[in-house]
Amino acid sequence: MPQPKTPRLTDAALSCWGLEELADDGALIVTELVANAVQHARQDSIRVVVERTAARKVRVAVTDFSRARPVERRAGDEGGRGLLLVAALAVDWGTDERCWGKVVWAELEGHE
Repeated sequence: MPQPKTPRLTDAALSCWGLEELADDGALIVTELVANAVQHARQDSIRVVVERTAARKVRVAVTDFSRARPVERRAGDEGGRGLLLVAALAVDWGTDERCWGKVVWAELEGHE
């Protein structure tokens, strides 16, 4: 089975910045955010962004054209626990509304 390209994109960016320790968490977060966008936004297009916001801080974001905000579910709910995982792994996460849709983002911070 071919490996999804999104985690490889995240790994490559983090490696270039010397932040390899964030690769596993970053790939998992991006995978969860993409899965949410594909499942709930049901649009033909999404965008993944990995950006370095400080020397040891990275923001990963998934953009889609749905204005529906993601909903964090309880651990006991059937399915839909991806945002709990994102919240546990990221130092911060959130949603920025746009007139055309939304950006769901998470921030990771490396060790000094």
